Amino acid sequence: MMNGFAKTKYAALGAAALLATALGAPAAKAETALVAGGCFWCVEADFEKVKGVSEVVSGFAGGDVANPTYKQVTGGDTGHLEVAQIEFDESQVSYAQIIDLFLRSIDPFDAGGQFCDRGESYSTAIFALNDRQARIAQERVAAAEAELGRKIVTPVRGAAEFYPAEDYHQDYYKGDDLVLTRRGPKSKANAYDFYRDACRRDERVRDIWGNDAPFTG
Repeated sequence: MMNGFAKTKYAALGAAALLATALGAPAAKAETALVAGGCFWCVEADFEKVKGVSEVVSGFAGGDVANPTYKQVTGGDTGHLEVAQIEFDESQVSYAQIIDLFLRSIDPFDAGGQFCDRGESYSTAIFALNDRQARIAQERVAAAEAELGRKIVTPVRGAAEFYPAEDYHQDYYKGDDLVLTRRGPKSKANAYDFYRDACRRDERVRDIWGNDAPFTG
């Protein structure tokens, strides 16, 4: 039985769909993708730029510890990877396009982590949330392998429980809070830029993908 909140929520969604139909606009087709691309700050920053993406949440998935902390995951004892949960409108951007963008934002040949971040928690993966996503993801990985002429090590895995990371990590790339870095106090946004440049993430992605790298500026 629906509680009052659920009834209100579904009534609002129904009203929005009716309004979109009345105005001749296509109703939004909400979809979710779950990917691991190394540092989740970077994946979040990249995909929040994509038209049709409504929200990206940094978190963890793939392990066997419930509600893990960042310290636990990066310590390497949970089996979890750093992941990004991407919410998008499939009438504006398809799941296949999300996967194509994702593959072109990582080093798909590195099984030991990503860029300067090493260890299992920073390894890459696509978590297919259903059979359709699994089929599409496998097709896009095969197409990327054909384009690059090399075997991609990023696996397509099954659905996994998603655990959001601490609030501290959400939208880190645009935060104003001061944090202490090796170069002294910086805003989160400036610390993120310094970290990304120091890890040479964009440089490596450009080396692999050239002009097909969508987020390297």
